[in-house]
This record gives sequence, structure tokens and C-alpha cells, in this order.
Amino acid sequence: MKEIIPPLSRREFLLGAAAAAIAPPLIMNAQARAAVQNGRLRHASIGVGGMGAGDLKNFMSHGKVDIVALCDVDENNLKKAAALNPNARLYADWRELLAKESANIDSVSVTVPDHNHFPIAYSAIKAGKHVYCQKPMCHDVAEVRVLTKAATKAGVITQLGTQIASTAGDRTAVQWIKDGLIGKVKNVYLCSNRPGAIDTYRLVGPRPAETQEPPATLNWDLWLGTAPVRPYAPAIYHPSKWRAWQDFGTGWSGDIGCHIFDAVWKGLGLKSPKSVVAEVQKSWEDSPERRGDTWPQGDHITWVFPGNKFTASKELTLEWFDGLMYPPEEVRALYSIEKYPAESAMLVGTEGALLIPHGGTPVLLPENKFQDKTLKRLESRNHYHHFVDACLGGEKTESHFAQSGPMTEAILLGTVAIRVPGQLLKWDADNMKFPNHPDAERYLSRIYRKGWNIREAF
Repeated sequence: MKEIIPPLSRREFLLGAAAAAIAPPLIMNAQARAAVQNGRLRHASIGVGGMGAGDLKNFMSHGKVDIVALCDVDENNLKKAAALNPNARLYADWRELLAKESANIDSVSVTVPDHNHFPIAYSAIKAGKHVYCQKPMCHDVAEVRVLTKAATKAGVITQLGTQIASTAGDRTAVQWIKDGLIGKVKNVYLCSNRPGAIDTYRLVGPRPAETQEPPATLNWDLWLGTAPVRPYAPAIYHPSKWRAWQDFGTGWSGDIGCHIFDAVWKGLGLKSPKSVVAEVQKSWEDSPERRGDTWPQGDHITWVFPGNKFTASKELTLEWFDGLMYPPEEVRALYSIEKYPAESAMLVGTEGALLIPHGGTPVLLPENKFQDKTLKRLESRNHYHHFVDACLGGEKTESHFAQSGPMTEAILLGTVAIRVPGQLLKWDADNMKFPNHPDAERYLSRIYRKGWNIREAF
């Protein structure tokens, strides 16, 4: 494995970061135009293990992408990625990559644990780089709001890693909702009970008591990033179960919710919710230690959104179920309780219902009512290639931040509700307040670990 580029001096890093932060939008757009003129996209992948390895390979498969730099806190991940990209420069610290490669890259992908999404994506955008970021966009509601505004102001191309949004199934479902095939929508039921996934959340106590030194190949301090210092514990945080911990992940609803919400959000043209409330697994709710550290194994979240031309009334109730909590039997019976997809969205309208299986083909119900109807179906497209093509002057991406940001914000309001179960939270979106429950506002943001705060952002 070739040598990882050494760290900058503190002075070099601060100068580079300052230059990136004050770069005006005109310079950013000039950089974007240069990529179009050259006909190739110079890309840096930040996070190249696990899902990051898959993201990297998707970018590599585009004929007009040059992988210029790779970054990962785990040398084992970096070694594997470097073998596929022998000309790429290697980094352990994303801050050094952005400082040293600013003139050499046009775009970055961010595939790291949720708690580090915001500082990486925000810093890249401020440096004028196009950004592909895995879902959820950020760990906290406040981060999402800031990142959405920054991306819009900078005029860079963005894409949230909701790959299913680019499949034929989800794209077709969006079109059918907009076409009003099931009439005005009365209620929406989302669920994610992926077989085996609950094992990720089999945590029955607080932080693990038994810890050990991290392996020499892992930079644990960089992995922690913005999060509080936690001792390394094998097989608990890195690489597999970090999503279950409030320090690092956003729980199952924050993670998979971005997929299941997407077609519904786009099809109905939803805006910020008016309120949110959560019911959670009882054993978690009754355990102060678990509530302080982990996410519950199951939850039921209910949002009330303002109605619009696609809804049957002035308000729309949307419900989420996970961790072996399912939509009501009468809703599942619209399709088949026995065959009801473990991960899906069900929209109940005045003229029928629409079932959207996660990653599958949408089904209009009752099926005999629609069997002779000629239906418009859209084709799949590569979510990653669509981002690259947009960076090179093509059409707008499927899940740009101006659209997926407000959706992520709504989803993460659900994670706030989880932490105050049973409390109805009325949401003042303009002022980012809960007028009836101000104590819950402490969960809209968090305090970054010393040395990781981005002062200009908040």
C-alpha cells in the first residue's frame, strides 16, 4: 500500500480551511463550469469501506470520472480501495484531503457514519465541490437546515444517497401519485421490518463496560470526529452497530426512513410537518440507561402534515412503524396480511390505494379495479451516474438537497419525538421551535467535541 499523505501543519490547515470558507459563489460556479468544459469529473471518495466501497465502485463505473483521492480512517478499507485506484492519493483525515486537494477535485462523496456527515459535506460545499452524501443527510435537524441552505446558496450539484429513488418502481410510484390514480390521499403508512435487521439493535444496556485498544489500522479519534470520546469496543461501534447508538447514528427510522419516505414525499409534494409524536418499545422507554445511549428496537412515529391538492383534507396523517411494529391489520389487508412487504409505503386514497414495496414494483389496489387501465411506467437510472452527469452539465439530480433536505428534516423530527415518547410536539418550522414543548429542542442539535466545531455554520 502506498504511503498515506502526511498531515498538514496546523497553520497550513487553518489557512486552507479559511480560504475554502470564504470562497464566493462566483468562484464555486466557475469551478463547476471548468468540470463541464473539461468533460471529466475529478472525484474524491470519503469513506470507502462497507457501503463506501459500493459507492466508490459505482462512481468508478462512469466513463467520465477520475478518482483523484481516497479517504478512510481504517487502513484496511483504504488499502482495498487503493488497489482499485492506484493513481489516487490517500488520506486518513478528510480535512487534510479537502485542504490539499481543493484545486484537484470537483466533487466528493460522503459515506461515513451519520455523526460526521455534516462537517464533511458542509466543508466540501463551502469549498465549491459537488457533493453526494449518503442518507440521512445529517445526524441532527439543525445540521440539515444549515446544509440545505449552504448547498442552495453555493449552487453546487448535490445528491442524497437514496438510490432506490432512481429505480423504476419509486419513479413510477411518484408519477402515479401525481396523476391522481388513487384519488385524494387520506392516510399514509410506512414500515421497515427488514428480516434480521433488528439484530443490529439488540442492545440491552448502556455503553459497553469492556473496551480495548483499537487496532493499529484504525484511527479511532478520527472515526469519533464530532462525537463525544468513547472507548473503542470491538463489534459494537465500528464497523457494524454504530447506527444503534445516539452518539453516532439516527436509529432505524433515521436511516431507512429516507428510502421509504422518498416516493411519498415527492409524489405528494409534502412540506414541513405541523406535529410529530412517537410510541416506542416499552422496555427501552422504562430504562433510563438505554434511553440515554441507544435507539429503541421498535417505534411508531406519527406526523401530521399540512394538506394540499393531493390530499383529501386540510391535514394528512403519516405513520411509520419499525422493529416488528406493523401498520394496522386493516391496512395490510388491503393487499395481503400474509404477503405484506416488510419494508413498504401504503397510501390510502379516495379511489383506491397504492402499495410501494421498498425496491420493488408499485401495486395499485384493489388490483382488479386497475388491471385494464393503461399505466405510465418510468425506467430506472443509475443514481450515481445521474449525479455525475448533472455535475457535467446534465439535468438536475433525483434527490438534490433542496428537495431531500426538508424531507430529512421531517424524518429526524421523528428521532426527536422518540427521545420524548408520548409527547405531542407541535413544530414551528420557520423558527425551529416546539412551542408546546421547548425542552425537546435540545435534541435538534448537539455539542460537537472540542476541536471539531464549525463556528461559521451555527
